[in-house]
Amino acid sequence: MNSITLIIVLLIYLGFLFFVAHWSEKKENVKWSNNPYVYSLSLAVYCTAWTYYGSIGVAAKSGLEYLPIYLGPIIIIPAWIIILRRIIRISTVNKISSIADFISLRYGNSRFLGALVTLVCLIAILPYIALQLKAISESFHIVSETESSFNIFDDTTTYVSIALAMFASYYGSKYVDASEKRRGIVTAVAVESILKLVFFIFIGIYVTFFVFDGFEDIYSKASKLPFFKERNQIGGLSQGINWFFLILMSLFAVFLLPRQFQVSVVENNRERHLKTAIWLFPLYLLLFNIFVFPIAWGGNILFEGQSVNADSYSLLIPQLFNNKFLTIIVFLGGFSAAISMIIVACISLSTMLSNNLLIPYTFLGKLSNEVQVINNKQIIKIRRIGIFTLIVLSYLIYRYFALNYNLVSIGLVSFAIIAQLAPSFFGALFWRRGSKQGATWGLIVGVIICCYTLLIPYAIGISSTETNFINNGLFNISILKPFQLFGLDYLQPVPHAFFWSLLFNCIIYFGVSVSFKGNYRERNYAEMYIDIDKYSNNHENAFVWKGTAYTSDIEKVLIKFLGEVRTKRALTIFNLKYKVDTDSELADARLIKFAENLLTGHIGTASAKILISSVVKEEKVTLAEVLKILEESNENIIINKKLTETSNELKKITTQLQQANETLVLKDKQKDEFLDTVTHELRTPITAIRAASEILFDDDEIPDEMKKQFLQNIISESDRLNRLIDKILDLEKFETGKQKIHPAKYNLIETIDKTIEPLQQLMKNKNVTLFLENNRPVYAYYDEERIIQVITNLVSNAIKFCPELEGLITIQIKEKEGYIQTSIQDNGKGIHPNDFEVIFDKFYQSSNQNIKKPIGSGLGLAICKQIIEHHKGKIWAENSKNGGACFYFTLPINE
Repeated sequence: MNSITLIIVLLIYLGFLFFVAHWSEKKENVKWSNNPYVYSLSLAVYCTAWTYYGSIGVAAKSGLEYLPIYLGPIIIIPAWIIILRRIIRISTVNKISSIADFISLRYGNSRFLGALVTLVCLIAILPYIALQLKAISESFHIVSETESSFNIFDDTTTYVSIALAMFASYYGSKYVDASEKRRGIVTAVAVESILKLVFFIFIGIYVTFFVFDGFEDIYSKASKLPFFKERNQIGGLSQGINWFFLILMSLFAVFLLPRQFQVSVVENNRERHLKTAIWLFPLYLLLFNIFVFPIAWGGNILFEGQSVNADSYSLLIPQLFNNKFLTIIVFLGGFSAAISMIIVACISLSTMLSNNLLIPYTFLGKLSNEVQVINNKQIIKIRRIGIFTLIVLSYLIYRYFALNYNLVSIGLVSFAIIAQLAPSFFGALFWRRGSKQGATWGLIVGVIICCYTLLIPYAIGISSTETNFINNGLFNISILKPFQLFGLDYLQPVPHAFFWSLLFNCIIYFGVSVSFKGNYRERNYAEMYIDIDKYSNNHENAFVWKGTAYTSDIEKVLIKFLGEVRTKRALTIFNLKYKVDTDSELADARLIKFAENLLTGHIGTASAKILISSVVKEEKVTLAEVLKILEESNENIIINKKLTETSNELKKITTQLQQANETLVLKDKQKDEFLDTVTHELRTPITAIRAASEILFDDDEIPDEMKKQFLQNIISESDRLNRLIDKILDLEKFETGKQKIHPAKYNLIETIDKTIEPLQQLMKNKNVTLFLENNRPVYAYYDEERIIQVITNLVSNAIKFCPELEGLITIQIKEKEGYIQTSIQDNGKGIHPNDFEVIFDKFYQSSNQNIKKPIGSGLGLAICKQIIEHHKGKIWAENSKNGGACFYFTLPINE
């Protein structure tokens, strides 16, 4: 493809990334940019051009040796939910913005240790960035079928580097506070992660199923190639040990690489996102590695006997078959893998460079004398210059050093160097005795040994067999051979360097830490790091400090970096949180810690400590005092926690008491209403009986026929009174639990027939037709006498509300899963919508004035509800579509 066309494609792609980053920065797109899937996919920045091209090269030359680099992260992933959550909490509480800040803060805000960690990261990562530029350059020349030029102005990588520097410097240094979340960058990286995976799967499917006839075909053809069997097995014990160290090295790398710390810790918005990451990230790595072997050995088959760079098989294979489209998307996938690493690595390194080297050692004095606006501009400028400088240095390494080495060798060297942070990093999380001296000297010795056994030989030229240093060792001492140190001759160069450097690093870290006590601040932060779950909400309480400090002095320092408005707001929040008097002149330890945290994101932990120390007078604190204060702080936290729990319990009990009181008041009111209604309902038949009796008693001349009528009224009203009393007693028994039911298996159709029979005359009198839809037996468990009472009440109500002419009642039975549903529908006026909730209340009809009051006690539906609920069923009412009301109730099929 023409170079100009390919450059245009790259510019369009970079423009797309700018758009994604800009779009995700908008507030209305937060739900798209701040979610567990974007976070999990951003972790795939681990898969760089080394993964995209280098893994194929390793698989083609060495078989399965590409796997350990991915097995390490997968093995440690289940522990992320514990380890990484702790790291995130520590970093969030202390506003940590880089791995250098994380380590230096734990060891007493050590400025020197922060600078040392930064230098180690620069040594490790700059060649790694150069590796990505090398991959971009080589893949560009393969796709465009051009030769690389020694003139930097004719090198496309030069302009790509400038474009990446502009992108990273704009979005990476957008916020003065380095601990702020960069949604734009993270979303762009997540999108790139998707694209590079999809494009890699495309080429994998193409090679496996279009160039060849599936996995089996590739395997059968590849197995005939020389050294296939030897390359595709772990080998003996020595090779297994090599694998072990490579796995351990990659396990450390997924925590310690600055870009991984940036995306997994600094850019984490929610701890719960880890729950998605612990399955999605390993799945991503698995998907990425499915087609590494087919592409690698497919390339070996196709290019057998040719002098071809195996790292480029994924580009060369589609190009061999003149598939330009696939060649371009594979190139874009590799380009994505490279630039995502470059951008994130440069952002994290520039933060460390500014906060741990440039500001504390050069610019801090100047910044402390300027106003907030100027300081913010200066800090952003420092970081942008830092990003440009890092990319320029990486470009120079690419031009004058990396061209002589393959992708994997450079990547593994970076892993070995960055692993030197492991003792001090993990010691900070799990070991209280770890000290600044131990961490510093362990790191220095580890890096020196790593340089001796790896960097110097690589710089001299690993392929040079005439080099005396490599062949005979320093001063011709054989046990000092860089690749066979102390006679260890069965490890490969990188695992060999990793083993010896980390061994001495750990020995010195632990040995010095137990031999020399750290200062009080180291022990203070050790407790806060290890017990972060205790102190995460009130970490200022656990900070140990003695001396004299004035709130006004601290406020002035904060204003220079945060501005007056933000400073006032922050101090107001602090005063409210700890109930501090706003007029208090003296500052305590909590305010010192709070102020340091506010400054940390802007200028780093070490500079924050220096600035605050410059305006306060600190007194020495003994180790015993530290432990005592921490113990008291811990007790206060426990007491506060118990008080909070007790307060919450009291609130809960108070709420329950209020609800109980309201319920009692309501029940008392209902009781009064019930008694009033019962009295009224009982008085009606009693008054009628008394009136008829008095007439009969006072008037002897009443005709016999009229006497019979009065006597009939007395009997009728007495029956009504008797029914009313029975219903009241029934209801009382059900509500107090005295009434028992005796369910058995009955045919519901037969029960309904029994119920309808006594009501036939009543229906005939009102010209009502009753239709039972079901005829076949339907069995359920119920107390038949009580269900007859329910059906009688419901049918009687339906008869009352049916129209004078052409009244119709329909009874329908349906079998559901686990229960029987019965419906009784009439074609009357229906029920007012407002009455559905109260229709089953006692004496409901007495307060229902929307329709003419029917004859009855008003207790029937309340008793029906009690009966059905005692059967563990439900009863409710609805208006039917065709008019009229429909009552439903359910009964269980089984006991």
